[in-house]
Amino acid sequence: MTGREADGTEVGRMLTAGRPFRGRELDELKEFLAGAGLRYEEGIEYSVCLKEGGVITGTGSVEANVIKCVAVEKSRQGQGIMAQIISELIQYLYEKERTHVFVYTRPENLEIFADMGFYAVYAAEGILLLENREKGFDSYLKQLEEETPKEALPQPAAGGDAGKKAAPLSRIGSVAVNCCPFTLGHRYLLEEALRQCDYLHLFLLSDNRGIFSARERYEMLQRGTEDLDRLILHETSGYMISAATFPTYFFKDRAQGESANCRLDLELFGARIAPRLGIAVRFVGTEPFCRITRAYNEEMKRILPGYGIRVVETKRKALNGRPVSASEVRKRIAQGDVEGVKKMVPEKVYRYLKEKMGEAVRL
Repeated sequence: MTGREADGTEVGRMLTAGRPFRGRELDELKEFLAGAGLRYEEGIEYSVCLKEGGVITGTGSVEANVIKCVAVEKSRQGQGIMAQIISELIQYLYEKERTHVFVYTRPENLEIFADMGFYAVYAAEGILLLENREKGFDSYLKQLEEETPKEALPQPAAGGDAGKKAAPLSRIGSVAVNCCPFTLGHRYLLEEALRQCDYLHLFLLSDNRGIFSARERYEMLQRGTEDLDRLILHETSGYMISAATFPTYFFKDRAQGESANCRLDLELFGARIAPRLGIAVRFVGTEPFCRITRAYNEEMKRILPGYGIRVVETKRKALNGRPVSASEVRKRIAQGDVEGVKKMVPEKVYRYLKEKMGEAVRL
């Protein structure tokens, strides 16, 4: 190496950075990834490429707090290139104050990432989730318990074995939502679920691709549900993400990747999260618009019963014969359709949009 340029990019055995790459540099990156059996993903915000003689020998990228699209030329593997790339990406993430980092990759890459300080969270067929905190997921499970009233938690199994949990309580349910933004459709699903539960765990999915940040979505969800008793709100801290943002870059077939991610997400929920909270039912709304979410719901019906979790699908709330959807609300926000938005979101959420977003959403 011969140092860094003013923008922080290394020169010499050249390490270039793109925020993200565009034009010819992006084309070169896509070609290199294709040669490694990977695919560049939309949503990437930052990439680094190590070049020798103007040719890419290694690369890695970041979206939010997820490292992805990491590859090293076969002839250069074992020379510390991947460690250098990961180090650069971690530095970028830490500068952005994103210190909890995730990697989705093939299971056979476990040892490679373990050597760089990553720990396995869960593996399903064809896919592995890792994080950079040794006990991160265990801490998250403990956090979920702390957020839950004691009377809503499963009690230790009979026989005095405090290390085992009893069978799930039959009237503890759950819903996972994106809420970009929170609509009357979401509200209807929650009300219907609460009619069938003693307690309902509400998980807000991790997703920063939309027009609202995770913090803004959480605020809207709080405001839109603050009058609902027996509702337990949780953030998902990167462990549960929107089906629309599942990483599929290491699958040749995108649909195969989406299916593998669904399995990972649902098996992690069924095997680790639901037993900890005694969840026996998962509620979901019908999905007439999004193919990916609809496929996820079908996988849910197939996988979760194997963990003793019943799946209940509720028909979406409709307005003038058309299902209420967050995508339609976003469309009306972009159009400045004040009355249209007001009809599809709770009053407190509408006021939040007016107060906090203002001209940013043209209301």
